[in-house]
Amino acid sequence: MRAPLFWKARALGLGALLSFFVPAAFAEESSRYATQGLCAGYPRVALTVAKGWCVGLVADARDGLQMPRRLLEIAPGRFWITDMGNWEPKRGRLLELNTAGQAGDAGRIKVLARGLDRPHGLVQGPDGKVYVGEAGTIWRTPTAALAREDLLRDLPADGAHPLKELAFGRKGNFYLNLGSASDACRNERQEQPLPCPETEGDRPRAAVYEATLQGTEQKIQHLRPFATGLRNSLGLAVTLDASGTERVWQAENSIDYTDASAPAEELNELARGARYGWPYCVSDARGRSVLARGYENRGRCQRPAQHPPFLALPAHVAPLQLLAVPPAGEGQAARPWSGRLLSVWHGYRTQGHRVVGWRIGPDGRPTGAAENIVSGWLGMPGLRPQGTPAGITVDRQGRLWIVEDRNRSVLVVAPETPKKSGS
Repeated sequence: MRAPLFWKARALGLGALLSFFVPAAFAEESSRYATQGLCAGYPRVALTVAKGWCVGLVADARDGLQMPRRLLEIAPGRFWITDMGNWEPKRGRLLELNTAGQAGDAGRIKVLARGLDRPHGLVQGPDGKVYVGEAGTIWRTPTAALAREDLLRDLPADGAHPLKELAFGRKGNFYLNLGSASDACRNERQEQPLPCPETEGDRPRAAVYEATLQGTEQKIQHLRPFATGLRNSLGLAVTLDASGTERVWQAENSIDYTDASAPAEELNELARGARYGWPYCVSDARGRSVLARGYENRGRCQRPAQHPPFLALPAHVAPLQLLAVPPAGEGQAARPWSGRLLSVWHGYRTQGHRVVGWRIGPDGRPTGAAENIVSGWLGMPGLRPQGTPAGITVDRQGRLWIVEDRNRSVLVVAPETPKKSGS
């Protein structure tokens, strides 16, 4: 049975996002890292990680990377990467990186698919296949050889937030981001209607959807809104508590105020059927829900109208991914990210450009303050560019891998090599 629920976007859009109009030679040079020594056999770069760990530069623009957003280990030494190309439609690619050798060596990048429409989400399902989220399509393929199978087509691909993020649940269902078409639900006359048309109807935008896969062929039988009022859910993850109960997490990219400290970004624990405020409510630095600009005295931001955030994150950190990392198994060495919920902060302001993590408690929820996992990404000419982390994954060895979109690079966080005695 072909997957149901193919629809056209009907919300008010802002048009395609702007591309980067930076000369290629300048962009490549400005994104270069200075290196000294080695980390896991790769040139070492100056970033801040836990003691006993280091960061190596695996690949960069010399390998043909253009705008990488996600990466996933397929086999030892082989990673698949979604590369958007830029913000224009049909410029994206699915790449395979062979991690042997050094940046710029011939033949390290293999193009598996071209002409993709702003590919972003990249996850491996319980069936072993890889699921790819393009702006308007979700498809999957075996890893042995590319054999594309479209699961959902004609998803909304217009407006300010066309990118699709994916996260699998415990029983094979997956969660899907359908971002809002606008920043704050302003129409062409700069009016903010109440109710916002993007949040209404059977197929709202600014929502996270749940897809149910059933049968021996794992076809989509149901796709329905799971939680709404979520402006742009580019971070989705699932954790389990001690009893095996599933918890769904969302990192909210909030409305774009010009204020340096408002509004807060959010970490939300999603409940089926709950509303999370967009566009009517935002969070302050203490996690309290307040009416958004343009909706003052026109709505309410308390239960049951809106579910409060689990945590308030610093303003403008732009969380682009969530990744739940299991604790180290018996006999395995713990990593600085073991048993943590990781979040990639892409934002250019002071509190952005880093990877952070919270310890996951027995109840499956983050606990304690956020810890810096990779930081120190402030741009320093001649040493490093400002960080632009966009996606992360953990390989079979437990190492952390990072892609940067604007810096067009792949980094690995690996154990320091012990110095030999007498050296």
